[in-house]
Amino acid sequence: MSDPARLPDPRAVAARLPRGAGVLARGATPPVLAGLAALCRRRGLVLLVAGDGRAALAAGAGLHLPERRPATGLLPFLAARRAGAPGAVLTLAAHGGAAGAARARRLGPELVFLSPLFPT
Repeated sequence: MSDPARLPDPRAVAARLPRGAGVLARGATPPVLAGLAALCRRRGLVLLVAGDGRAALAAGAGLHLPERRPATGLLPFLAARRAGAPGAVLTLAAHGGAAGAARARRLGPELVFLSPLFPT
């Protein structure tokens, strides 16, 4: 998981991951995201973009929905996913109990990140 403050450019770290590993890009600038997407394609890594469905589609990546932050471009991403866009994997965070679980049931993601990050 990248972080704009602690790991603004995760490409060097991603280059060391084994094939099939996943990279969750949070707050990456467009040039970093483009380079990361190319690296992930070459290395066989799964790329998820946090909170921006349009950026995920542009990168040929999946979308990760944080629990407590609104996402942009969700509807275009969901439409592309439904149409079978390659790489359009949906994941979401469910840290806070029932609301996150209900959201997961409603959206039907491929993966849900569960952890007691917030009070449960």
